[in-house]
Amino acid sequence: MTDTRKLLVLPGDGIGPEVMREVAKVVTWLTAHRGLKLDIAEELVGGASLAEHGVPIRDEVIALAKEADAVLFGSVGDPAWSHVGFDKRPEVAILRLRQELELFANLRPAKVFDALLDASTLKPDVVRGLDIMIVRETVGGIYFGEPRGIETLPDGSRRGVNTEVYTTAEIERVARVAFDLARVRDNRVCSVEKCNVMESGLLWKQVVTDLHARHYADVELSHMLADNCAMQLVRNPRQFDVLVTGNLFGDLLSDLASMLTGSLGMLPSATLGAVQESGKRHALYEPIHGSAPDIAGQGIANPLAQILSFAMLLRYSFGREEDAVLIETAVSNVLASGFRTADIMSEGMARVSTAVMGDAVVQELRKLTD
Repeated sequence: MTDTRKLLVLPGDGIGPEVMREVAKVVTWLTAHRGLKLDIAEELVGGASLAEHGVPIRDEVIALAKEADAVLFGSVGDPAWSHVGFDKRPEVAILRLRQELELFANLRPAKVFDALLDASTLKPDVVRGLDIMIVRETVGGIYFGEPRGIETLPDGSRRGVNTEVYTTAEIERVARVAFDLARVRDNRVCSVEKCNVMESGLLWKQVVTDLHARHYADVELSHMLADNCAMQLVRNPRQFDVLVTGNLFGDLLSDLASMLTGSLGMLPSATLGAVQESGKRHALYEPIHGSAPDIAGQGIANPLAQILSFAMLLRYSFGREEDAVLIETAVSNVLASGFRTADIMSEGMARVSTAVMGDAVVQELRKLTD
């Protein structure tokens, strides 16, 4: 693939700019040695944008995101802005991007590298070989449903309201993503909801079941209540292949699953929109570790989740599967060699900085292609 692709880079806050610099090293190497051609624009979001422009994300940046072939996102969140209103907090940047680009399907892989078996708090025999894909709906459900807000009642007390809402179309489109992914993995989907106590959960189960019968009967489908799923993830996580669930449960379960791997600093994600008539698909890629302001600027952050997010970008937006696998193999080999950032450090390993870890990945890319 030789066409130039438009990439929008949004480093954000905290450790975002630090880990994004390590991706830039990988991009430079791929450009020089693998024929990757990118037209890259970089903009401010989150607290960085608030400091410069007074808003967490500008309309101009939203427009650039819509024009781009993919968005590579760092992280947002800065305690310096804890005093601003709810609609101006740094996190609004990512929420607006999801809404404006209609990024409805969040893909969060939880994969355990053999070299990091001891980093998990679970026994090695429980997580060895773990490879789960959680597909989370991201623009519906309780985070966006109406009515919402905080109101004052006649007696002077206050009430907070959030509404869980899903339509057939919203459920079907994210379930299709899960079923399609399962077909190129182990062909199993587990749909997760709370149909026993929530009408939205009952509708979710009914719609997924109907879609499966009509179009995906070749895929093995099971259903599980969200609370049981949380328990099963720490009891026997390898029973799962692809999990599909709503916004709230997906948020909770994917963070839980991330710790099965040993560190939030290891996990990438992709958030996809619908395939348009032109064949283009809006997509945003980001690590799930957040801005980690407590370690920002110290050069100790783990850049591997950001680098692996770029690998997902190459796979799902640019169709460069070979390059994606190359990066993932390089990361695995670097870990096997004993390099560790602080979050995954263990006895007998070599503790390295953010920059050294990024350099090690590039060096391994060179070895793999010599």
